[in-house]
Amino acid sequence: GTIYAQGGVPIKYSPDSPGVPTLTSPPKETRIFPDGKEYVMETALNADVSFVKAWKADTRGNLVFRGTSRNANPDAASAGKICIAEVEEIVEAGTLNPDEIHLPGIYVDRVILAEDNEKRIERLRITDSDNGGVENLLGDRRARIVRRAAKEFKDGMYVNLGIGIPTMASNFVPPSVRIELQAENGLMGIGPAPNPKLNQSPDADWINAGKETVTAIPGASAFSSSTSFDMIRGGHIDLTILGGLQVGSNGDLANWIIPGKMVKGMGGAMDLVSAPGAKVVVTMDHTARNGSPKILEKCTLPLTGAGVVDRIITDMAVFDFVPDANGNKKLTLVEIAPGVSVEDVRTATGCDFDLASEPVPVMIGEEICDSIEEEVSNKVA
Repeated sequence: GTIYAQGGVPIKYSPDSPGVPTLTSPPKETRIFPDGKEYVMETALNADVSFVKAWKADTRGNLVFRGTSRNANPDAASAGKICIAEVEEIVEAGTLNPDEIHLPGIYVDRVILAEDNEKRIERLRITDSDNGGVENLLGDRRARIVRRAAKEFKDGMYVNLGIGIPTMASNFVPPSVRIELQAENGLMGIGPAPNPKLNQSPDADWINAGKETVTAIPGASAFSSSTSFDMIRGGHIDLTILGGLQVGSNGDLANWIIPGKMVKGMGGAMDLVSAPGAKVVVTMDHTARNGSPKILEKCTLPLTGAGVVDRIITDMAVFDFVPDANGNKKLTLVEIAPGVSVEDVRTATGCDFDLASEPVPVMIGEEICDSIEEEVSNKVA
């Protein structure tokens, strides 16, 4: 039911009319596998020429990548009939330890030593705070969503967070809870933004999937994009929190494309929301800027995933999708924000919903704010 399966993903835009695609993807074959799920079939990459960027190469063509820059480079290299690698440094064969080589030279046909290694940082993100800028979130209009989202974290979880509100929730992890944050571009163990006070400098080779500069915590690991999606598709990620443009009453999610607007792609969202065993939580404003509801009977935007959402957290309420007697998901109100009535929520929601209980419990999460404020005060003292 997604745009990827049905066709229409923009591939090329008109140079004269921004946002108007001149080439879109065709419909894809789908099959239902023994697990009962419908899968989209995709042909393997088969390129005539691959261009990759690496940190080091030796004279045998073996390549080493740095940080998250490995990303899809090894996969692109192995898919090309001819691979041309631009590198920052070339060393003699034998200089590199065999254990540190990320891509064997059998895949590489040409190595070019780069003359200019300046790397553009697309989203520079730094902090001058000891706690990642948490105190700047307190009192913010969306802080309620952020604090409530943090309640989803359980000790030992492997978690993938979307950019924006989901990422901010990581600043509110309770002290007793330890989680591992994964970035689908190839990092397990995402740390906070670089802090110049700690002699940390932004580095284009250490970014998250939203291209924001990050650090890596002790014990972190970097890997290729294909390994990252092995983790996701293999059911190793426990929780995914991401933003949404629209959510349907049956758990459908639309969160990456608005027809007529230019976008780079869906990133890892389609895989993340369909990953086996992962809880999918959507965080978003309850209504759009024009006041229209974002929770609808049926999504009007192209779908990222069909029936994939487990929970919605907005500035007004928390909803769960509870299976009915027939196994169909039913939108159910489980928590409500302080000062908000059920009628307020009904007015701002574009579909009907059930109540988990009456009265509806008040949205939890304020105690997290209190503990963070206490932690900030202790650090200041």
